Amino acid sequence: MTTQTASRPASSATGPVIADWRDFYALTKPGVMKLVVFTGLAGMLAAPVQLHPVLAFTAILAIALGHGGAATLNQWYEADLDAKMKRTEDRPLPAGRMDRDTALHFGVGLSAFSVLLMGLATNWLAAATLAVTILFYVCVYTIWLKRRTPQNIVIGGAAGAFPPMIGWAAATGDITLMPILLFALIFLWTPPHFWALSLYVNADYARAGVPMMTVVAGPRSTRRQMLLYALPMIAVAIAPWPLGLAGPIYGVTATLLSAGFLLLTIAVVRNPSAKPARMVPEKRLFLFSIFYLFALFGALVIDAWVPVGQAMGVSG
Repeated sequence: MTTQTASRPASSATGPVIADWRDFYALTKPGVMKLVVFTGLAGMLAAPVQLHPVLAFTAILAIALGHGGAATLNQWYEADLDAKMKRTEDRPLPAGRMDRDTALHFGVGLSAFSVLLMGLATNWLAAATLAVTILFYVCVYTIWLKRRTPQNIVIGGAAGAFPPMIGWAAATGDITLMPILLFALIFLWTPPHFWALSLYVNADYARAGVPMMTVVAGPRSTRRQMLLYALPMIAVAIAPWPLGLAGPIYGVTATLLSAGFLLLTIAVVRNPSAKPARMVPEKRLFLFSIFYLFALFGALVIDAWVPVGQAMGVSG
């Protein structure tokens, strides 16, 4: 899901290439940002209180800027690892198109401004949750976990699970059971989603010395663990419907999508290959997992706004 800039030389005959807007944009990981912004927006729109459109836009902007700042600081700290992996070697820092101090200042500036903007535009609970998200991703995942434990993506995945909670808090000023379930959904979704990708680039992580689950435990064990996370994820995904927190539009969508996710995960578990060229089930699961989250949160918003759920006597 990482978006990279077009390859450009790090230096020329007249000296080093100066970073331009494309490099700053690449530091924010815009590919991942789309999902972060969408889930944050969905959490906001599904909340029972609606913000003024200007304030809602400002809150989403703050979430986007906070993600961009955290992503930048992640690349600032991991420039040495990125240089060792083919998937990331053309990022601005390892490619030599930007110096580390510039990236550090940009990341800190974006992060601080995003928290201040959120607090002034909405409320300080949402701002505090955004600050925790940034600190968790940078300090807990990037600095502490990434190079030390194969549980890095499991625990660190919490950072990507906060956006719908932030969006909900921005609209309502509190955090209830529904945003907690949305947090748990993304938290449990992250391991099977990310491990499906990491099975492809396992050699990259091994060469860089990153203890990903696929490197430490191997493909077979990782595939089994993907199923162990998918099962509770499915339960959490469907839970808002029987709990009366969402209506039938969301409930039916969640059930059908989750059935598809389960079938694809089982296909991954049954795949014995350790060669990327033969990892068709893994590729399908990775692509479907992205669609799964977008469709699920889209259904949540539709369910909250379309009168059919209310007409059937179900609270949206």
